[in-house]
Amino acid sequence: MSIQILAIESSCDETSAAVIRDGQILSNIIANQSVHEQYGGVVPELASRAHQENIVPVVDLALKKAGVTPADLSAVAVTQSPGLIGSLLVGSCFAKSMALALDVPLIGVHHMQAHVLANFIEDPKPSFPFLCLTVSGGHTQIVLCESPLQMRVIGETLDDAAGEAFDKSAKLLGLPYPGGPLIDKYARQGDPTKYKFPEPQIPGLDFSFSGLKTAILYFLQEQRAQDPAFTDHHMADVCASIQQRIITILMNKVLKATRETGIREVAIAGGVSANSGLRKALADMGGQHGWNTYIPKFEYCTDNAAMIAMAAYFKYQAGDFAALDMVPSARAEF
Repeated sequence: MSIQILAIESSCDETSAAVIRDGQILSNIIANQSVHEQYGGVVPELASRAHQENIVPVVDLALKKAGVTPADLSAVAVTQSPGLIGSLLVGSCFAKSMALALDVPLIGVHHMQAHVLANFIEDPKPSFPFLCLTVSGGHTQIVLCESPLQMRVIGETLDDAAGEAFDKSAKLLGLPYPGGPLIDKYARQGDPTKYKFPEPQIPGLDFSFSGLKTAILYFLQEQRAQDPAFTDHHMADVCASIQQRIITILMNKVLKATRETGIREVAIAGGVSANSGLRKALADMGGQHGWNTYIPKFEYCTDNAAMIAMAAYFKYQAGDFAALDMVPSARAEF
């Protein structure tokens, strides 16, 4: 009998629903929230309200596109943690109600674990064990993956995440929110060696980006004092130089992790893995060092329910179900 799961993602500002059948994604619907653009970042209260408006039509469309009725479902899955608590509550309450009404199991999914498992949505898929560089607006981690449900963080940021470094740098440059993709866009026309920014000397496999953000702030203040229109005239080169430094910080730690573990299966995941420079850097470094590298499609890098569905499929096979009194958590370890 087929395993068919409806998955819901509502950890931040995307309302998403997906349907998976026996490991194959049948639909993946995402509703974005443009309301946050005018505020320069996600406003939690507005995000939760938008989820309430979006969740019913998004779930309905995901089921229709998949050709699946509620009665066909084997389970309902939802992001349990981490994320904005108001946003998580919307998805969690909806999923619990639906699971109860259909008398099917409920599956709670860790958002960052799901990002890693996005690498299993389509071929080629990594072999275990593998390393995954998971980078987003809130997380920067190197994860040692021993099985679909056994993962261990072996390196993480001590302060800011790589995605935050991108977005905050974009804000300093006067770019609108979300600024990370705009830095990537400008960087394609710029010289990444034009300006030199420092690389934090953090021992082990951990990261730090707060010092880099401060260095970028002071650099821009100094340049604008000499030429108020500096960023207008040199936007592409500045963006390329910032992006290059963030990427080298990430990749140098990945290289170190492969040498310490001896693992040559390397993947990336998370919203920042949609960055074209990072994707190219992983492929290039993999070629240089003989790694097998894995990069999800763009649509599976940012927050989406397909990755929640994939994680839920593995949990269903393991019989790892949640109780109906499951409580979402804003912060949670693997």
